[in-house]
Amino acid sequence: MQLFNPHAPDFEEFDEETRRIFDATIAFFEGKGKAWLLQQHRDRVWYDEFLDFARAEKVFATFLTPAAQADGDPNKRWDEARIATYSQILGFYGMSYWYVWQVSILGLGPIWQSGNEPVKRRTAALLDDGAIFAFGLSEKEHGADVYTSDMVLTSDGEGGYLANGGKYYIGNGNAAGLVSVFGRIEGAPTGPKAQDGYVFFVADSGHPAYKLRKNVVDSQMYVAAFDLEDYPVAESDIIHLGSEAFDAAINTVNVGKFNIGFGAVGAVEHAWHEAITHADNRVLFDRRVTEFSQVRALFTESWVRLAAMQLYSERAIDYMRSGSVDDRRYLLFNAIEKMSVSRQGAKVYDLIADCIAARGFENDMYYPVGMVAMSGLPRLEGTVHVNMALALKFMKSYLFNPTDPSLALLAVRKPGIPDAVFGPMFKASRGAIRAATPLVQLPAPTSPAVPPRRREPVDDAFLFQQGPTQGLGKVAFHDWRAVYADHDYLPNVKIVLEQVDALQAFLGATPLDKAQMRDLDLLLVVGDLFTTVAYGDLILQQAGIAGTGDDLVDSIFEVLVADIAGHALTLSNKSALNSSQVNSARGIIRRPDFNAERTARVWNEARATAGTYEMNQ
Repeated sequence: MQLFNPHAPDFEEFDEETRRIFDATIAFFEGKGKAWLLQQHRDRVWYDEFLDFARAEKVFATFLTPAAQADGDPNKRWDEARIATYSQILGFYGMSYWYVWQVSILGLGPIWQSGNEPVKRRTAALLDDGAIFAFGLSEKEHGADVYTSDMVLTSDGEGGYLANGGKYYIGNGNAAGLVSVFGRIEGAPTGPKAQDGYVFFVADSGHPAYKLRKNVVDSQMYVAAFDLEDYPVAESDIIHLGSEAFDAAINTVNVGKFNIGFGAVGAVEHAWHEAITHADNRVLFDRRVTEFSQVRALFTESWVRLAAMQLYSERAIDYMRSGSVDDRRYLLFNAIEKMSVSRQGAKVYDLIADCIAARGFENDMYYPVGMVAMSGLPRLEGTVHVNMALALKFMKSYLFNPTDPSLALLAVRKPGIPDAVFGPMFKASRGAIRAATPLVQLPAPTSPAVPPRRREPVDDAFLFQQGPTQGLGKVAFHDWRAVYADHDYLPNVKIVLEQVDALQAFLGATPLDKAQMRDLDLLLVVGDLFTTVAYGDLILQQAGIAGTGDDLVDSIFEVLVADIAGHALTLSNKSALNSSQVNSARGIIRRPDFNAERTARVWNEARATAGTYEMNQ
């Protein structure tokens, strides 16, 4: 694993201007030093100094202006590879700095998706001047429920509107050059199937009718509550109407939430550097702390989980950049990036806490800077529950067949499971199976190819042309079994495949009934099982690209075997299951393959990072 080290960064895959900005950002934070960073955090200082730096270096303008609005500047583009890496760098130095960047990305989303060229030109000019942006979607009473909004536009009788209503949890709402505000037109029908009245418009946070109420969090970041009171909205301020506004809200979150996992990776990497160096230098009872078996086990698991986060995230970039109308696999993988990588980061933070104990609370440590944020990341840009519900829409097409739903289950039908037991969830598949005589005579479906590694300096324009948010169940996936098969010589990869077989048997032989399919508490656990398979898929893909050693890969899957077993145990204890389903769920449980020599080699690699980085004081 290549642990990020600001004193010896490796940005060789990126172009010269991107590397310059990365290096300048590192120099800014290292030049300010750790004492300054922690003081700013403790005193909740608004990040004027960082924003002054970003303005001078044209950071936001260079990275967040699509090529179509770049006015010929070859360095400006929306490039998810460098956006993700910059998110990791900012997360490394503090989630507040990541946050001001993250919510600017969200605020820009509806604007760059719009056909309103004057607003886009205005936005590009503001970025050049160093402005930040905000995404006015959430409301105190409705959260991020896009179906309901109390921000209402009424006609002013002169061809424009007056906006009234409040917004809540709006990052950068105190100082945004423009706020993309979601609302509805007065008198238009409301509800999930009534989208005609939705509207997105831009508002100026400096306007007198924009009433900033407070920062709703006790933090260096500013998460605003604001009201619009007869705020004048001209036709020229409107960027989306009707169903287009609804789609813009969802598609903006699809883009923005991807960066959450990268912020988590950065925060965990900094915490790792601190923790391993401290523990390896500390002597208790005549032994280094890292020589205690329980500490060694905690650090090893932390290292392995961090490696998995890195590998998955790196490969997920390629799916984001390869997205198209015909390839929307990225929607599954960025939901997992948001919820699973961030949860893994929180898990690693907890493991590290048990290694450094009271040291983690001392006022000269980065660790407390990330502690609250790591708890919050899984709950930003849609909770884990929301993102899992999205991921579940892909479960049938991904897990049972990568291409043709009418042929689903053919490749995974197991001896001893009669055709008739496949439930209504897979009706089309069951029909195909019954019609096959014999099965082997059916042609194998053709899977879409896995994308190449994508780090070339090009604009990811499709992310602002995603279109309607429908038909997710029809998205075709590559043959994930082939990816696993390339690595099934590793014991724990092989065991995960056995667990997936058992999961498919659970879903096929003891299918969920209609009531169970509406039980989100139950489905969330099924989703944890399913998404772990996809998580392992991209980890294996990236391991092959990066040349990751078998020791580390097998250790990652040792952890995944245990995670899947834990989810299966939780599933088996759900009261909604019948006895057959309970037995089937228990069939997913496996014990990992443990190898002391392999684990020792992985631990030695992890321990060797002790003392390799400490932030400048």
